[in-house]
Amino acid sequence: MSQTYRITLLPGDGIGPEIMAVTVEILKRIGQQHDLQFEFTEALLGGAAIDATGAPLPEATLTACRASDAVLLAAIGGYKWDNLPRNQRPETGLLGLRAGLQLFANLRPATILPQLIDASSLKRDVVEGVDLMVVRELTGGIYFGEPKGVFETESGEQRGVNTMAYKISEIDRIGRVAFETAQKRGKKLCSVDKANVLEVSQLWRDRINALAPEYPDVELTHLYVDNAAMQLVRAPKQFDTIVTGNLFGDILSDIAAMLTGSIGMLPSASLGADGPGVFEPVHGSAPDIAGEDKANPLAQVLSAAMMLRYGLNQPAAATQLEQAVLTVMDAGYRTGDIMAEGMKPVGCKAMGQALMDAIQA
Repeated sequence: MSQTYRITLLPGDGIGPEIMAVTVEILKRIGQQHDLQFEFTEALLGGAAIDATGAPLPEATLTACRASDAVLLAAIGGYKWDNLPRNQRPETGLLGLRAGLQLFANLRPATILPQLIDASSLKRDVVEGVDLMVVRELTGGIYFGEPKGVFETESGEQRGVNTMAYKISEIDRIGRVAFETAQKRGKKLCSVDKANVLEVSQLWRDRINALAPEYPDVELTHLYVDNAAMQLVRAPKQFDTIVTGNLFGDILSDIAAMLTGSIGMLPSASLGADGPGVFEPVHGSAPDIAGEDKANPLAQVLSAAMMLRYGLNQPAAATQLEQAVLTVMDAGYRTGDIMAEGMKPVGCKAMGQALMDAIQA
């Protein structure tokens, strides 16, 4: 019996509409092979929403997302909106979406594909075999803590304030996601904090340690964030699953991404306790190449695979989509960001067609 899913599409800005268009056609093809039906609804987010409505996250978009089984997001932002007040910028819409859907857990894999190992800026022997997952707390910490703002002191000097704060309940729920993720992977979890100087990190470490006895099959270690950043580029194969707070996770997941050689290859999933998750590539909107058919759609396609696996519980379809990416890599197809000598240069649409052919085969 055919299964039907409601998917809200957020193409966003820059190259977003191009990579989204490719991915939608691929999802339709995958659906045909696995008896899945997708009902797509497109909505506005980011700069496109600002231009159309004056707000980076229109209420209609949030309503559509809440009514969905999953949300597929491409990319937002661009130079055009950089000078707007902070509360009117595209990124504010993304933060509002995460908060509005209560998406507290961000999963960002960083896996070295054998076909792209020489694209990494690190030596082959350092990165070969890297396969790690960063689990980032997404709706707390310094990005959401209060008070925040720029205030004037009694002397008339301006003072900027942001507050890093976590409650026990917030730490425990992301900790459980991380332990459960580690159980499904290599059963090693490294919790990253700054407990030597930050009280909020001391509470973080205490709570992660308190959860550990519930997961006796998972080996738990701790690192300070500065050492973790160093270890990611010195010896990344020591890591399997990393859990950390919002700010540290933002930084460390980008470091992990670049181990792979191209941020244009990496997907992510943002999940809540219930309701739809948001699945998106980790790269930006690349406005400098928008509309030129130069974009790499593979991170968007792999985000759709994460949607199938984590959001819709369709692992067989997810695996077929992931295998199609490996097939086109083996065949030598490359967009400009991952191009290497002897490979076959293609644009966004041609890469999509290569994926369609691989799925059909």
